[in-house]
Amino acid sequence: MDARISKMTEVESRPANNLLRRLNQADYALLAPHVTVVENSAASQLLYSPGDDVQVVHFPCGPALATFLVPNEDGRDVETILVGREGAVGGIVSEGFLPAYTRICVKFGGPFARVHVAKLEAAKLRSASLRNIFARYADCMLAQIFQSTACNAIHSIMLAQIFQSTACNAIHSIEQRTAKWILAAMERTGDEDSVPLTHEQLATLLGVGRSYASRVLQSFKAERILDTRRGSILVRNRDGLRLRACLCNDAVKMHFEEVLRGVYPTEEREAS
Repeated sequence: MDARISKMTEVESRPANNLLRRLNQADYALLAPHVTVVENSAASQLLYSPGDDVQVVHFPCGPALATFLVPNEDGRDVETILVGREGAVGGIVSEGFLPAYTRICVKFGGPFARVHVAKLEAAKLRSASLRNIFARYADCMLAQIFQSTACNAIHSIMLAQIFQSTACNAIHSIEQRTAKWILAAMERTGDEDSVPLTHEQLATLLGVGRSYASRVLQSFKAERILDTRRGSILVRNRDGLRLRACLCNDAVKMHFEEVLRGVYPTEEREAS
């Protein structure tokens, strides 16, 4: 019992990122000397621009969220996936030191743990289990891309082949995707009834104009599913919101549980 309590205490002392807390004690010990935490990363802070060398891995902690934005030819950015405390951005798939393809920004402010890519790669070379965890997380991230990337905004041949398989934006209505994004943000921030999303931010997530996003929100308000406040969306009927959402989030969560159980935030896990 004492050993179990000691292990729990050690895990809880780590940054509040589920991927870091998923590592066994020996693997985390390889990274611990190189982990730094920036406590107050601000919303909209730019982490990477297209073409930047990816040299630092950023782990969102607690309610913090990062987002990938794909530039479009009309000057708009299309948001593709959100990454919260279940994961990390920068140097996960590419192993770093390659040009960033998208813009990566802080979506919701909060603490971010940081590890230099070279230190992470050195630790991977020393531990097969550490390599395995990050390889499985990369697979989970790819599942999110398949589900929700705005593929018609991408022009790279290789990425276009991947994103061509994306189903969500091609087959689901704006209403379904609106409900999906709101639920995804709620799960990652841990808030039971609200998310700090403006109409403009929601429109960017959906890849539509602000007026279109506002009309969708108005229809949800008329059904008493949600309400809006300045700078935030309040959910009045979470079950009603789920009924209107597509199942893309559920597919991503199922893949996480199969590949990297215990990392993706769920209501049941947070309650326990």
